[in-house]
Amino acid sequence: MVTLKDAKRIIEAAEMKAKEIGQPMNIAVADGGGNIVAHVRMDKAWIGSIDISQKKAFTSRAFDIATKDLATHSQSGGQFFGIHASNGGKIMIFAGGIPLKKNGEVVGAIGVSGGSGEQDHAVAEAGAAAF
Repeated sequence: MVTLKDAKRIIEAAEMKAKEIGQPMNIAVADGGGNIVAHVRMDKAWIGSIDISQKKAFTSRAFDIATKDLATHSQSGGQFFGIHASNGGKIMIFAGGIPLKKNGEVVGAIGVSGGSGEQDHAVAEAGAAAF
């Protein structure tokens, strides 16, 4: 289970990383059902990335995989090609979503958007490490 207290700690760690790299981000934390527990839009983070961060968290939890890895398998010719069209368009297939695990079991996810894929993933990793 991902509590609000957990989500706040995860977001705080992710925000610190975003500040360190100088990129304002949207950071979302989802529970085991893929529902948003908490979301933060840092000052000057893109408004369009609010939705993307939340969908990255959902995607990562829905498939228990980092969106960066899902992206690799969802390109033309890949085993998951076309997956982005599933789940009512809620699937994001680029970096920034990471599952949150407790005792080896996925119990939630973090989704980050607002920078390059590499930046989004690094900020998500920092948040996930705080869990």
